[in-house]
Amino acid sequence: MSDKDEVLNVIQTFFETGKTKNFSVLSNIQLNSPEFSSFSDVPPYSLKDYSESIVLEELKFAGISDYDYEIKNDKISIFGSVGVATFVLNQKGMLVNSQTYTGQHITINGRATFVLIKDGTWKIIHYHLDKIPG
Repeated sequence: MSDKDEVLNVIQTFFETGKTKNFSVLSNIQLNSPEFSSFSDVPPYSLKDYSESIVLEELKFAGISDYDYEIKNDKISIFGSVGVATFVLNQKGMLVNSQTYTGQHITINGRATFVLIKDGTWKIIHYHLDKIPG
């Protein structure tokens, strides 16, 4: 498998967590390091570290049933032991309110950038997700 394929596989594994709800995978594919960071268009809007990112990812994926995603127009560049992936990301599912047992269908069209480093295996060290207005 090429480095580009491996990078895409890690990113797909990240989003597959929304389907499988196997949250332990998240810590295996992200670098537990002070250098880790993430940005998102979901509050809080601050730059998040590894621990905060893991907690928020689990909350997001746990709160969406029937989750599905599609990665489109991906561009993956490899610079030695650094990989940069950019793509359009379409996500959908049912946002579940466990307190009222109600749900709201959501569709999110967005853009994504992931930065990975290779230290034996590829691991995510930064990502940025944002919605496309409209």
